[in-house]
Amino acid sequence: MNDETADIQVSATAGEASPQPDAGGEPAAKKKRSKVSAKAAQAAIEARVGHKFADPALLATAFTHVSALKSARKRGDSYQRLEFLGDHVLGLIVSDMLYRAFPSADEGELSKRLADLVRKESCADVAKSLGLLDDIKLGAVGAGAGARLRKSVLGDICEAVIGAIFLDGGYGAAAQFVERNWTERMRKPRRPLRDPKTVLQEWAQGKGLPTPVYREVERTGPHHDPQFRVAVDLPGLEPAEGVGGSKRAAEKVAASVMIEREGVSGGSNDG
Repeated sequence: MNDETADIQVSATAGEASPQPDAGGEPAAKKKRSKVSAKAAQAAIEARVGHKFADPALLATAFTHVSALKSARKRGDSYQRLEFLGDHVLGLIVSDMLYRAFPSADEGELSKRLADLVRKESCADVAKSLGLLDDIKLGAVGAGAGARLRKSVLGDICEAVIGAIFLDGGYGAAAQFVERNWTERMRKPRRPLRDPKTVLQEWAQGKGLPTPVYREVERTGPHHDPQFRVAVDLPGLEPAEGVGGSKRAAEKVAASVMIEREGVSGGSNDG
């Protein structure tokens, strides 16, 4: 794929093949304007992802859905191969980031953090934050179907971009992209890594303590909407309390309170 083809692919406004110039040369001028527009679109994408491509064809391919290919036999010209590569490059880079950022975390905790950070939803969020939705090149689909399809492949496109950056600029360039867009997510995962009761129990066992004991302290509110206050006890530690709409919910809160107070890692959003 040459540079001109890449420019046309990456442009959201580029049309089909230009007609032959007439005597006035108007089609040639139109083709020139289209090429300039394509280069501007490419530069805008490069600015958002933070990498200038030496090989623009890689960038074009990263945004090309299989539905936009003229021949289904040439699936390699879609983003799918780059997505495969980018998925594994992302996993390696994030693993390295986690290893350095959490020196006291064990293999289990690191694995759970990794799974949360590299899942498709996380990749889609990154793509959305970079404004990549409208850059995806689709085939002939309806407006509504096209919008839904673009959203569904956002995570794939993000991984394809990582693969393209890796091929174009090497591991260092890919690592810079991932670190810019994943460091904050790594520091503050958006969902709990493990059930706080499980975390507290494992921590207690590691300290040679018995299994935490949960006891109902108080139940308030009407029968159809009760509120439970539960305390968790461990020998040698002050009890911790939690409130919830069910005993289990209150127990989780109580465990989270004790985890935070004792500085146990792995059971809260800030780890």
